[in-house]
Amino acid sequence: MKLYSAPGFTSLADHIAMLEAGIQFEVVKVDIETKQIEGGGRYLDINPKGYVPALVFEDGEVLTENVAILAWVADRAPELAPQGHLGRYRLLEMLSFIATEIHKRFPTYLMLPEDVREPIAQEILRWFRFAAGRLERGYLFGKTFTVADPYLFQLARGAAELGFQLPEPLRDYIARIEERPAVQAALRREGLA
Repeated sequence: MKLYSAPGFTSLADHIAMLEAGIQFEVVKVDIETKQIEGGGRYLDINPKGYVPALVFEDGEVLTENVAILAWVADRAPELAPQGHLGRYRLLEMLSFIATEIHKRFPTYLMLPEDVREPIAQEILRWFRFAAGRLERGYLFGKTFTVADPYLFQLARGAAELGFQLPEPLRDYIARIEERPAVQAALRREGLA
């Protein structure tokens, strides 16, 4: 199994979740600008959408999108998902929220000239404040780390690197998650630590 990833992008969330779950896989680095695969090959032949992540199974099937891959990981490692009769759906709810309200605003923010970014920055911060309100017991779903946490972590970490003034619970959250062995391993494997 191969995870196509680009260092510093949200594919790091999938990388972390798969390590947390104990899933065996190879990481293949993608140059997002050129759409080339490290070692040769065109990434567009793997994922015509051109962005990461893409998870390629032994039979050649390809799964893309953070929400889908993280849900797939949670199905294989139920300890990384919220429990209860609505647990799976609460996870999908949170993953969808992170994808649509936070993640998808960043490309727009980064493409705009700096002098007109402020409204998008305020929207991003609004949704980070909402997520921060969920962290009072440690993680998005209380005391249990789930596959949603590395997704929020990567986005918050990236926002902090861009200079966003994140609410205090998120700054603590980033530091706490960075200490996890799977996170350290993923950061090293992607050349980010």
